[in-house]
Amino acid sequence: MLAARPATLPAGIAPVLLGSAIAVGDGVFRLDLLLVVTVATLAIQVGVNFANDVADASRGADNPDRIGPTRAVASGLLSERQMWQGIAVAFGVATICGLYLAWVAGPIILLIGAFSLLAALGYTNGPIPYGYYGLGEVFVFIFFGPVATVGTRFVYDGSAPRAAWVGGIVMGLLAAAILVANNIRDLDTDRAAGKRTIAVIMGRRAARLLYTGMLGAAFVIPVLAVATGVFPTATLLAMLAIPLAVAPLRAIWIATDGPPLIAALKATARLQLAVALLLAVGFIV
Repeated sequence: MLAARPATLPAGIAPVLLGSAIAVGDGVFRLDLLLVVTVATLAIQVGVNFANDVADASRGADNPDRIGPTRAVASGLLSERQMWQGIAVAFGVATICGLYLAWVAGPIILLIGAFSLLAALGYTNGPIPYGYYGLGEVFVFIFFGPVATVGTRFVYDGSAPRAAWVGGIVMGLLAAAILVANNIRDLDTDRAAGKRTIAVIMGRRAARLLYTGMLGAAFVIPVLAVATGVFPTATLLAMLAIPLAVAPLRAIWIATDGPPLIAALKATARLQLAVALLLAVGFIV
């Protein structure tokens, strides 16, 4: 459970909720598909977190100077072999779910799943781990944003309406902001370990500006979507989540030590889930 990093799991749940709510509004929702997509998405995300844990331990990014939560392999709670067994189980569950979804929605789901698994393994593993070269946020935006949201909406009736794409951008921005918060927290130890995240490449101030811009855009986009008729007016309920952005923004700009920045990461994940739920209510009603 520790290695699964439960505080970050809302990043996987949120786009599924939003994509499914759009399906409800379109009159094509199915409960079985919601359950299977949720399990598949969480299984992939847990597999990503397991792979990140074992890779960061082997590459020295998770060292005693790190200020974040305890990591399972680096601390000796689990061996690398045990963690790889966990990765196999997680991706096995995702594959079984993918086969069911492909049976319902067609083989394109298998293609989406295959790319998602490859992206998960390549994040901090393989010959060119893109998470070590400043591309982590890009891939999180893509796969926990448009891919997860549009993919969820697609399984219901094989369509991908504009609302799902725009909603996917909002989800992607907030999911990537979770990683930016994580990388701001780990900036010093990542730099020492040679892990070139966006925060390391840009520096702390620019990374803070990026985080702020992501949160701001996540609230501006729904307003523009309503104004252009892509979202129903009721999705403006998402603006009720703005107060939840205050505490993590303050921590990102003021704090440099562990506990406040850990709290900011968790608060960003809660913010994403709140925005997804409020947008979902807007689409349903």
